[in-house]
Amino acid sequence: MDSINVLLLGSGGREHAIAWKLSQSSGLNQLYIAPGNPGTEQHGKNLDLDIFDFEAVEKTVNDLNIGLVIVGPEQPLVDGIFDYLHERNITVFGPSKAAARLEGSKSFAKAFMQRNNIPTAGYRTFSIDEFDEAKRFIREENRYPVVLKADGLAAGKGVFICESEDEMEKRLTQLFEDKNLKDAASTLVVEDFMVGEEASVFVICDGESGRVIHNAQDHKRIGEGDTGLNTGGMGAYAPAPLLPDSMMERIKDEIIEPTIRGMKNEGVPYQGILYVGLMITGEGPKVVEYNCRFGDPECQVILPPLQNDLLELITAATNQTLSDVEISVSDRYYCSVVLASGGYPTSYEKGFIISGINTCDRDALIFHSGTIMKDGELRTNGGRVLNVVGSGETLQEAIDHSYKNMKLISFKDSYYRRDIGKKGMKKVD
Repeated sequence: MDSINVLLLGSGGREHAIAWKLSQSSGLNQLYIAPGNPGTEQHGKNLDLDIFDFEAVEKTVNDLNIGLVIVGPEQPLVDGIFDYLHERNITVFGPSKAAARLEGSKSFAKAFMQRNNIPTAGYRTFSIDEFDEAKRFIREENRYPVVLKADGLAAGKGVFICESEDEMEKRLTQLFEDKNLKDAASTLVVEDFMVGEEASVFVICDGESGRVIHNAQDHKRIGEGDTGLNTGGMGAYAPAPLLPDSMMERIKDEIIEPTIRGMKNEGVPYQGILYVGLMITGEGPKVVEYNCRFGDPECQVILPPLQNDLLELITAATNQTLSDVEISVSDRYYCSVVLASGGYPTSYEKGFIISGINTCDRDALIFHSGTIMKDGELRTNGGRVLNVVGSGETLQEAIDHSYKNMKLISFKDSYYRRDIGKKGMKKVD
């Protein structure tokens, strides 16, 4: 294919991993990242661009002769950036606003799964004015533990597992009063608690069909042993021993194919990355949630083993020719550990100098997330600061490689979990 200019929207570790992979594509002419971070600048040119200003994005596309826009984070997709650019004959990789409701509205996703017989937990929805009714429903059914989910986007912080009535009351009050959660919780989903272990499967879709790229297991809680508050993700590894070939076949047959077929039949064909968050229960795989983009930090462990040219793969998805493509993934294991600011996911300080990256192994991958260059120094600029990715012939080798290099990097008040991948090792053992 002819070389093209590509605009990648986003600024996190996920976008650094995508930029790294795209930079290896034979069909890439120039890669632009907006706004990007110090890591993405190693693979293209960062642009000072507000990705929520769709007119400004359109102008940039025209000024720089962009042939393809790739949307990294979920919020612009939920806000309708695909529709805005597509209507102006600009090629975009990502779902439409209507299709992105699979992530943007948990109540929409649950109703969609119910209509299409896709296995998931039982649920009920309540408006923000019906929280008292939600309390009565939970009490009467004695549904503990119970899962409370804000319907809209909440940066991974709108889901609570409540073990008692006191905790349920506390979390409902938080959803009602917290200014960062209230808009997302205008509708509340009360969901049955599923017993099992979580994993994720990532599928590239062209509206007609899909191809599984890889699977992974994320670690969302801040504390070791999966304790404490939910975060955007503290580490991940791929592949997940929890998902052998036989389980993956069930997931394809019972979940992935019905999802793609159901969206098409309902007049909302799904094009882009479909992230299927799963609970592997005693009854089989069930959907915890859908996301409309690559996971973060899962992206950082599923793109390194991908042997396909990422730009060719994305082009096939935008051209509806994925049925002609076979996915090829190496059999190496990858483990990513997130190095975070002390205090995350609540309050934390920024601006600390980061040292040690240049001492890491050449084959270790360091993806930037919350970093900034200031006064000639690399500094912290977010809660999740860096992703340290190791690899190996076995999961244990990948874990060891990641932690070996993690210990070489430092900044004031840094924090990381020391048990990433341990769940997977139990399955291997």
